[in-house]
Amino acid sequence: MKQDSSRNAAYTVECEDYVHVVEFNPFDSGDTGSLIAYGGNSYLVIGSCRFQEEDAEVEGIQYKTLRTFYHGVRVDAIAWSPETRLDALPPQIRFCTAAADKKLRLFTSDLQDKNEYKVLEGHLDYINDMVFAPKEGQKIASVSDDHTCRVWDLEGNQKAYFVLRSPGMSVCWHPEEAFKLMVAEKNGTIRFYDLITHQAILSLTTDQAPLMSAHWCLRNTYKIGAVAGSDWFIWDITRSSYPQDKRPVHADRARLFRWSRANENLFATTGYPGKMSTQLLLHHLGHPQPILIGSAPVGSGLTWHRSLPLCAVGGDRKLFFWVTEM
Repeated sequence: MKQDSSRNAAYTVECEDYVHVVEFNPFDSGDTGSLIAYGGNSYLVIGSCRFQEEDAEVEGIQYKTLRTFYHGVRVDAIAWSPETRLDALPPQIRFCTAAADKKLRLFTSDLQDKNEYKVLEGHLDYINDMVFAPKEGQKIASVSDDHTCRVWDLEGNQKAYFVLRSPGMSVCWHPEEAFKLMVAEKNGTIRFYDLITHQAILSLTTDQAPLMSAHWCLRNTYKIGAVAGSDWFIWDITRSSYPQDKRPVHADRARLFRWSRANENLFATTGYPGKMSTQLLLHHLGHPQPILIGSAPVGSGLTWHRSLPLCAVGGDRKLFFWVTEM
């Protein structure tokens, strides 16, 4: 597992199943490693990673599977709870999944004997994204092809409900804006909702469809990014509802957009899974061209490490990791 050239993944981890989605824990879990979750056709795996970029005693990557959960149905999305703590006694892992059966499942585990999950039902079509409230983790927001965004408590009760004009593709909850929810729709509209008044307070547009993915920058609350059609878009919401910048990026249409958690000018996009491979591009706002081009065999999912300029994509029985400079 040595460093490869910039186009090949720096590290890979073998998996038992095809990986549909992969998600680093964005919160501090009190452990030296980084928690990572990935989901396949019927299983969900929680693992811990440590990289040589953060620990001189590690050569390449150290990966350990902590727990495998039987899921029974394809995993479409994963969200981590800020309540996940490995330094607690007993430790607690909490995360939510969206599955092909249009249900959310809230998992709680101590990585030993306690492994429970609660089913959250209400969506009438596929769920495309969900997120925990970033401070206390007591609520979950989800968006679906059923043209709704719903907010749930941990008991599965609906606390809020927003009717959308097209399928909901992405939902983001920013730790510095705890009373606002960002919802991106397939028709190219991104709206911010006030969770106290339940009103839309701001909207952005790509003027292009289909919008497949949008993300709120963790390092700068004014920055929003998205992919629609084959282009990426960046907004500064203090300036305009129209994008400050847009560029064509994936010839075969763009699929996912994710800001780096380590640098507000760094982001990644993926193309649609092709017959053989999926293109991953890493971009820096100071550079006109992508700073790294990678590809993964029929890859899916995209996630950034909490503190390193390192991102991961799933693929056919593998996780692929790319590292770039800041």
